[in-house]
Amino acid sequence: MHNPFIYLTIIITKEFSMNKNDTHDLVKKAYGDVARKNMSCCASSSGQSCCSTDKSYIIEDHIIPESEMGLSCGNPLAFSMIKKGDTVIDLGSGGGKDVFMAAEIVGSEGRSIGIDMTHEMLELANKNAVKFTEKTGLKNVEFREGYIEKLPVENNTADAVISNCVINLATDKQAVFNEIYRTLKNGGSMIVSDIVLEKPLSNEMKNSETLYSACVSGALLRGEYLKCIENAGFKNIRILKDNKYSVTQVGSDPITGEVKDELKDCASSITVAAQKFTFGCCCGGKC
Repeated sequence: MHNPFIYLTIIITKEFSMNKNDTHDLVKKAYGDVARKNMSCCASSSGQSCCSTDKSYIIEDHIIPESEMGLSCGNPLAFSMIKKGDTVIDLGSGGGKDVFMAAEIVGSEGRSIGIDMTHEMLELANKNAVKFTEKTGLKNVEFREGYIEKLPVENNTADAVISNCVINLATDKQAVFNEIYRTLKNGGSMIVSDIVLEKPLSNEMKNSETLYSACVSGALLRGEYLKCIENAGFKNIRILKDNKYSVTQVGSDPITGEVKDELKDCASSITVAAQKFTFGCCCGGKC
């Protein structure tokens, strides 16, 4: 007889190398499968996502419903101050939902650029972009293949950089924030929603392939995460939203027993904003 706890323990404790290339391959495979199946990486057979703790952000009536992947842990655009004519970059753009939402705000004089390393996601996003243009008449969307640790974007390009539940999957978080800083214009803003840990995980949990793809084992402790942002040079760092994040199932199998106990209250989903100032301003851009 199938024992779900034994099965879950096997997949949870399956270890993987933290080698950068291996980790990129792991994430590409998991999210490539998401794009092909058009369901969450940690979804049940009913399509319920454990990646999204902010259920209000699943927009069923979005202009391009196929871009809703159920992979969000926040809503960075809700806190952004982007305006017509701005250039916005979305890190880990997936099916393109946030890119399309930003594109409608910035209008024909602005640009909305999505960056993703997964071929299948880019293929899906570009298909969605055709539908977006047909519905809106806008041709201000672009998707680029690349790693968020080394963005295929020139210096001082963006007025705003957003990201939604992606940076936790990066192999070098400090490099990501350094790249965001580099690509922002002076005075530009970063608004990211992401997963942070509230307590250290055991080595067993940290080395779980499944929990890495589910946005947990690759996450940094809260203090380390905020320190990376500060080290990149950002000012006016603030947490705009803060929710508990829980993983209750992997695939269609519920998490139970010791695994469930260890994961309880171990993580939060936060939305963080910060700004780039390069002219020696130390007072939030008001001096």
